[in-house]
Amino acid sequence: MALRMKRFEETLRKKGIKVTHQRREIFRVVAGTTDHPDAEAIYRRVRKEIPSVSLDTIYRSLWLFNDLGLVATLGPPRGRLRFDANTGPHHHFSCRGCGMLGDFESPAYDSLPLPEEVGGMGEVEGVHVELKGLCNKCVKKR
Repeated sequence: MALRMKRFEETLRKKGIKVTHQRREIFRVVAGTTDHPDAEAIYRRVRKEIPSVSLDTIYRSLWLFNDLGLVATLGPPRGRLRFDANTGPHHHFSCRGCGMLGDFESPAYDSLPLPEEVGGMGEVEGVHVELKGLCNKCVKKR
């Protein structure tokens, strides 16, 4: 997490953006978890340290971090967006039962051959595979 925090501060400073206490705490919350929280969960966690923070500040900061490449958004476009500070190559397992999201790495998925039709759509900058199913807890509940 220390490396992510260092990259966060360096990126903001390089772009001439103030590294405020609120921005630092919001990023620390996202970077300190692997559960890919949505904005409301981040808001609840940040409020424990900064009770005066607003949900609007959380959203504005998260979108700023997204624009700077410090976090990625995950999830369906019509569902609640979730945020991930791990912007390195990795993929996700998504539980359709409880909504759990888990990270995994796969060099095989990183180097998937691209379908021909993708070439006509644009230049690919990365590959993200999201596997969907039921997590072990949800399978046991069935």
